[in-house]
Amino acid sequence: MKKPKPVAIYWDPTSVFSALFKDSNSEKTLQISKKEGVHFLSSLCYAEVCSVLSEIREGKELKEVLIDVAFETLSVGPWRRLNIWPEWNMLISLSKKWSLKGSTLWHLASAKTLQKQIPELTLLTFDRELRAAAEGECLLSS
Repeated sequence: MKKPKPVAIYWDPTSVFSALFKDSNSEKTLQISKKEGVHFLSSLCYAEVCSVLSEIREGKELKEVLIDVAFETLSVGPWRRLNIWPEWNMLISLSKKWSLKGSTLWHLASAKTLQKQIPELTLLTFDRELRAAAEGECLLSS
């Protein structure tokens, strides 16, 4: 029996939310989270998820205990925290190829920058525009 190849996955906020809360992508997210390898979470992604969780808490959209569990899962999930920033030239180059909002472009460029050091790196996202760009950049996680 062939041993599965380890993975290197850059998670964006859409994939993290699918891990924290049940949605149409949660099953796939759960399967991917169990893959052996390195799962990266950037500081920007962490900040974006924390911000939304705090907004949900403030709006009392979910019970406090569920938000606390989400924060705890975010802290101990399968992710390795990553302090990375995209290369300046990568931002310029990708912005000319893909029409993405700022933070989405930042995630794509950061993943593409990291892929230079880790060629097997893929990006896990459920954002339609980022998904198309990641596929075009040979970064899409399956």
